[in-house]
Amino acid sequence: MANFPGTPTLAVAVEFVPNYLVPMPFYQQRGQVPQKRHTQFTKSDGTLHHEQLFGTIGFVGMSSLLYHLQPPTMVRSVSDPVDTRPKEGVRENLTSRRVLGFNAPSSGHALAARVPLMFNADCTISVARPTESDPTDRFYKNADADEVVFIHDGTGVLETMFGRLEYRPGDYLVIPRGVIHRWGPSNDTQRWLIVESAHPIVTPKRYRNHFGQLLEHSPFCERDFRTPELTPAIDRKGDFPIDIRKEGMIHTATYASHPFDVVGWDGYHFPYAFSIHDFEPITGRVHQPPPVHQTFETDAFVICSFCPRLYDYHPKSIPAPYNHSNIDSDEVLYYVEGNFMSRKGISRGDLTLHPGGIPHGPHPGTYEGSIGKKETAELAVMVDTFRPLRLTQQALDIEDGSYHQSWLGYSPKNID
Repeated sequence: MANFPGTPTLAVAVEFVPNYLVPMPFYQQRGQVPQKRHTQFTKSDGTLHHEQLFGTIGFVGMSSLLYHLQPPTMVRSVSDPVDTRPKEGVRENLTSRRVLGFNAPSSGHALAARVPLMFNADCTISVARPTESDPTDRFYKNADADEVVFIHDGTGVLETMFGRLEYRPGDYLVIPRGVIHRWGPSNDTQRWLIVESAHPIVTPKRYRNHFGQLLEHSPFCERDFRTPELTPAIDRKGDFPIDIRKEGMIHTATYASHPFDVVGWDGYHFPYAFSIHDFEPITGRVHQPPPVHQTFETDAFVICSFCPRLYDYHPKSIPAPYNHSNIDSDEVLYYVEGNFMSRKGISRGDLTLHPGGIPHGPHPGTYEGSIGKKETAELAVMVDTFRPLRLTQQALDIEDGSYHQSWLGYSPKNID
């Protein structure tokens, strides 16, 4: 910067925030908030509301401000921690595997129903089949990880300190770390896929401009997101246990006031829902690579949505995917609906793992058999991790042990 004689030198400090930290830069406001932040906001009795900054990455990431009737800091007691870290069944893996997710022995409320199947330092992939609502005055907070809960089957409501989100089959519920919440599933069958991430979960940066707005060629946009509806603040004191996951342990902290005492909030950081049915597939004249299905990303893995779509329209196109080498990532596919065009013998709720280090591709006959097909009705969720996944013993207990041989023409097995 040039300086003219007699003028003071000006310096501007700019703190760089990487693009991946700007997941959905649209502003939301619910309920009552003061005209200016960090100023007095009085109740009808003249006492003050209690402001809380909720955000991550220090003071430079996405954040929101919440206004409580009581201080959100009143802890009566903290229990001894309970170890809930996944237990290894297989550490070093170079075998393609098929895990029958619907065979997982899952029941109880949302936290107890989780069955971890695969994990590494960056993420844990679980399934759950909760059979009951969370206790009315007991809550959960993941202080380790952002969560994406994919609703395969079931309806209900996610209640949070930001308000409530109703959910239905096909919804991704994105819950930033630190959000206090409880689950209220309906009485129908619930089947969930859960991905816990040690890294912020954001939308793909190639679909965003430098302001963070989703671009015209993105397969979804901000209006596809559903954000919480604030419910009346609960002004109640007593004993309110919150199960907090930290470093893989569950600490139960009992608070002296109800955590859903928020009268208003505003900002850019909050839980939200996005339906896989609102994903608009990108197609082409020839087969498109998996990144066109990308829905979310982190520094360590991506989540993709395979949705009903038209097939390639080149006159000599082969709709089935070509064989490709898995060198840099482990690929997990969770099968939701329909017949996946490149696989045989796969059922709803199955998970397949194709580890990095070996190539994988369509099952015998599916490559040639896809020629001439015009569309697919398949629905699946893919998680590609950049570090190897370990399998839990729970996964091995419900594994089809012959899957890795199915490219020789063997039929995958169903197991009880």
